[in-house]
Amino acid sequence: MVRRMGLDRETLLIAAAELADEAGLDNLTLSALAQKLGVRSPSLYNHVNGLPDLRSALAAYCMQHLVDLMRDAVIGKSGEEAILSLSASYLAFARQRPGLYEAFYKIEASDSPETTKLSEQLLNIFIRVLEPYGLGEQNTLHTIRGLRSFLHGFASLEQNSGFQMKLDLDESLHFVMRAFLKGLESGA
Repeated sequence: MVRRMGLDRETLLIAAAELADEAGLDNLTLSALAQKLGVRSPSLYNHVNGLPDLRSALAAYCMQHLVDLMRDAVIGKSGEEAILSLSASYLAFARQRPGLYEAFYKIEASDSPETTKLSEQLLNIFIRVLEPYGLGEQNTLHTIRGLRSFLHGFASLEQNSGFQMKLDLDESLHFVMRAFLKGLESGA
């Protein structure tokens, strides 16, 4: 095999994310990644310390993409519009990047300063869009858990063909999000 020039950690993560999206996270191996990059497997160890490190780095890579996407989705918006936009961006990411999204929820990211910082950034985006509802700190965190659980559950069921009824998925999503928002507006 000819050594690929310019191989760095970022290039490796981009290729790993593509492989995960194409074949599923469980099929992401160092051998498959090396083949995709046109290098020998041992060359990857210059950039990652094995498959667990690669998957952890992939989770952080995903978190950064989610932070950027969700931040962009809520810029200039507040209240209901911000929550709906944030939710739509979250689900669009899960739909468009299924393997990368799987890395986000399936892999325990290390407690590295990077993942801690990214987790805080994700949390702060949710907190900011919920501020207009005046829920208080504890209820805001409960609401974030509920919203994230709903969004992840919806994405997971959709990815695993869990919605078999002949109902439009986006209509279902919109209906449930409206109910969620009515609950917030009533101070539930």
